[in-house]
Amino acid sequence: MRRLLNVNTYHYRRGGADAVYFDHGAMFAASGWHCGWFAMHHPRNEQTPWSRFFVDEIELGHDYPLTRKLAIAKQVIHSRSHARAINRLLDEFPADIAHVHNIRHHIGANILAEFQRRGTRVVLTVHDLKLLCPAYRMHDGNGICESCRPNAVHNCAMKRCMHGSLALSGLIALESAIHRWTGAYRRHVDRIVCPSRFYLDQHVAWGWPREQLAYIPNSVSLPALTDIPPVGEYACYFGRLSFEKGVSTLIRAAARAGIALHLVGEGPEEDRLRALAADVGATVTFHGHCSGEALSRIIRHARVCVLPSEWYENAPKSVLEAFAHGKVVIGARIGGITELIDEGETGWLFPSGDVDALAATLRHAWAIDPSVLRDMGARAAALVQRRFSTDRYFNAMNELYDEIRGDSTTVSKSRQIRQLRN
Repeated sequence: MRRLLNVNTYHYRRGGADAVYFDHGAMFAASGWHCGWFAMHHPRNEQTPWSRFFVDEIELGHDYPLTRKLAIAKQVIHSRSHARAINRLLDEFPADIAHVHNIRHHIGANILAEFQRRGTRVVLTVHDLKLLCPAYRMHDGNGICESCRPNAVHNCAMKRCMHGSLALSGLIALESAIHRWTGAYRRHVDRIVCPSRFYLDQHVAWGWPREQLAYIPNSVSLPALTDIPPVGEYACYFGRLSFEKGVSTLIRAAARAGIALHLVGEGPEEDRLRALAADVGATVTFHGHCSGEALSRIIRHARVCVLPSEWYENAPKSVLEAFAHGKVVIGARIGGITELIDEGETGWLFPSGDVDALAATLRHAWAIDPSVLRDMGARAAALVQRRFSTDRYFNAMNELYDEIRGDSTTVSKSRQIRQLRN
């Protein structure tokens, strides 16, 4: 039986990357792979027997004692304890493939070398821009920032990109400098998966070899719709409440357009966003974290879903999930969002950060006939089933695994099957 080790910072569904981590592992387990898991300890983690291998939690924004801060600073750059944990796991579970998702500065990148030393092939899905930007967002708190290109990572410290802290930003800049100098990712990762063409192009532009990169879009596991839901009377955002997501722009636009807004999610900006909604007179319902049927119900009753991001989004699953529910999406014209939304067919795009443009787009969505929105929602749902199905994702990823393991016969068969299905 083939063995797949799934690696991620968190072992709970904190955001889109964590959802991909869980869904990916479940998909391969259902197909006959033996799956293992590796992450940090965290109070909200899902229960799993694999937690005996997990490493201690690191949250860089926490106010730890000085001795703990010094220990964390060392672990961020090179962690012997994380390497030992990986080796204990591999002693019991000699994985064929380690699929790494978000580890950022929480889990030491030196575990990648341990995988290679033990003969485990490594695939890394980039859910953000950590390989290019030390602070992983390419956003300095004021707007898009590419100052660290190609190797000027000191700008992360100069701009205090991590929580406004010089010490923390300097640590992250040093981490990136050492990882680039030692080739922690370039030398020890067999293939880097980019869920958007935008991210693939960004990595190539910043000097990553094209042959190390693979474009495999995310998938949605929701069942095909049998009927498009009715058109509701509120706009819906679901995702993390953090500054780069542009939720403050959405709240201002909703107030100007005079429409109700429902926000699903949690994050560091929640208190500020509640205060902003009160200040501008917006009608906003904060649902907090929701998942499963509770989240589906909120999406189904919306008129449109909105993704107002102000950073280089990758391939947000929230767009695909909204489409799968038969909902039109209004998205910011930035990053990989533009690859998912067909203007006027499955939604609309607006200039990122432009409150007036978003308000005008919301008014347009409220002015057009609901039957038009339902037709657009039907096209969106069909698009998901056609281009972003779990079958497509699994076949592409399985072929990639066979390729890096050197199974050319299986690769050839997989390509033939895929061509027939397409």
